[in-house]
Amino acid sequence: QVQLVESGGGLVQPGGSLRLSCAASGGIFSIHLMGWYRQAPGKQRDLVARIDSGGSTIYADSVKGRFTISRDNAKNTVYLQMNSLKPEDAAVYYCNVRGTFLGGTEYWGQGTQVTVSS
Repeated sequence: QVQLVESGGGLVQPGGSLRLSCAASGGIFSIHLMGWYRQAPGKQRDLVARIDSGGSTIYADSVKGRFTISRDNAKNTVYLQMNSLKPEDAAVYYCNVRGTFLGGTEYWGQGTQVTVSS
């Protein structure tokens, strides 16, 4: 069973920055995709950014130019650098991994809260 440990969420003022981390461990053969999704109250969970094993990335239009996703394959860790945060970025952010694992092909983190408020 894969464990995903997220960190880095919190409260930040508009215009501020946060860096999220998600470390995967246990039962990993290979990780193809690592990504971040977010879900605000009353809304669906949406993709924020995703990175594949070769380093190719995709971003939601709403975060392009402000957020940067990266990964450290040696550490099975994905990062999300979030700059110029806006109140509408506030949500629970979930880490997601897809690949070949013992027991499955996709796992989700427990979520980390990001609050953007003055």
